[in-house]
Amino acid sequence: MNTEKFNPTIIIIFGAGGDLTWRKLVPALYNLWRDEWLTRQFSIIGVDRREMKQNEYRQHLREGVDQFSRQTVTNEAKWTKFANHVSYIDADFSDAETYTKLAEAIESQAKEWDAKPSTIYYLAIPPSLIQMVTEGLGKAGLAQDRERARIVVEKPFGRDLDSARALNQLLTSVFDEKQVYRIDHYLGKETVQNLLAFRFANALFEPLWNRHYIEQVQIVVCEEVGVEHRGGYYDHAGALRDMIQNHLMQLLCLVAMEPPVSFDAEEIRDKKLDLLRSIRPLKPDEISEFAVRGQYEGYQSEPDVAPNSYTETFAELMLFVDNWRWQSVPFSLVTGKKLAQKSSIVNVRFRPVPHLAFPKSATESWEPNELHIHIQPDEGIDICMQAKVPGLKLRIEPVAMQFRYSEAFDKEPVPEAYETLLLDIIKGDTTLFMSAAQVEQAWRVVMPILEVWEKSKRGIKTYAPGTMGPKVSNLIPVEPMLMAS
Repeated sequence: MNTEKFNPTIIIIFGAGGDLTWRKLVPALYNLWRDEWLTRQFSIIGVDRREMKQNEYRQHLREGVDQFSRQTVTNEAKWTKFANHVSYIDADFSDAETYTKLAEAIESQAKEWDAKPSTIYYLAIPPSLIQMVTEGLGKAGLAQDRERARIVVEKPFGRDLDSARALNQLLTSVFDEKQVYRIDHYLGKETVQNLLAFRFANALFEPLWNRHYIEQVQIVVCEEVGVEHRGGYYDHAGALRDMIQNHLMQLLCLVAMEPPVSFDAEEIRDKKLDLLRSIRPLKPDEISEFAVRGQYEGYQSEPDVAPNSYTETFAELMLFVDNWRWQSVPFSLVTGKKLAQKSSIVNVRFRPVPHLAFPKSATESWEPNELHIHIQPDEGIDICMQAKVPGLKLRIEPVAMQFRYSEAFDKEPVPEAYETLLLDIIKGDTTLFMSAAQVEQAWRVVMPILEVWEKSKRGIKTYAPGTMGPKVSNLIPVEPMLMAS
């Protein structure tokens, strides 16, 4: 139960009739309300082009909450209380009258509450509509309150460096940078946030967290499913844009960033930016050596996918961070669809002990120490070390010390990622949100690869669904460490 007090809040969702609102946003807001994290003075205004009556829209949202919320609707009274805070406006995003109506609704609510509310404009809309809505908000004067007005933009943040820079320039021409929340749901996952606690709250690990003790790092996000109903989008994006440029790059920041002086939002964001700026740029003639792309068999037959598509469904990069902590340590970033397992994991392999004093017969099963941080689906941490097998014969084998969220914190319900992020937006906390500089720097890292891959269709390797990707890879092998986990 929450004991914090927040400012009265109006959440305006553009694209309120869409899938994101139905599956994620409203169920998350309902959970926050049920857990008493929302102030009593809150309002949700849905805006979309589809014509719906108020009761019809609320019933539509209730069906989404029933299906996707971790706290289903238990009775009519609870839902009615929540739904009384929800309203709907059918409107054309290109019509100035839409924003006039919103301004009037905000003013009316402020008078009713006798307080100035924080106003959150959530753009749950296609990228092609962002400019229209942002400019509409600006022209109506809805961005002028620099402390209380906030705009939330979903990924993708552009499709290359130039478009990302143009998007940032658009947003900051209407809003201040501190008002812009670039949301990546991956950063709201409990186990992703735990990376900071794991590193900086435990004296056991931070002294070893450098090139002297760590040999290599893998950041892997595997999916068993294919592109499913996202073929039209995915065929213009690919694994590098869809996953590595944002999700995996953010995980790399949390794994490798320098210790912050404080948990202040700007301090954390500055450390992430420093890390991204430290990544060694890849030259065009190095791409084939440090980047591998693949496509699962049958991808070209998927709905809305071009029959001769060369879009990658698997991507693996080897990156190096040129600073004192990580010099010469390879970081392997791997993602793919239709792989053998669903897994998001950070694998850290430590350097071997400098000298094995045991007889060779005792160390036939010896392996380097490893740390496996499971982000999903089996959230937890494994520390893989060596131990003597009980018995009269000296024999050393790897064993694992395991921590699982479900076992250690089984009394505490784990909030969904969007609950965490929406609450941070309400509080005005930007820690888990990317700055414009971060977004652009992440694009700079992958742009040389994208440019080479788009110029040449050669080099893409096919792989059978249910495997761990292309068989031929000159990077760090993925499968041994994954199988060890």
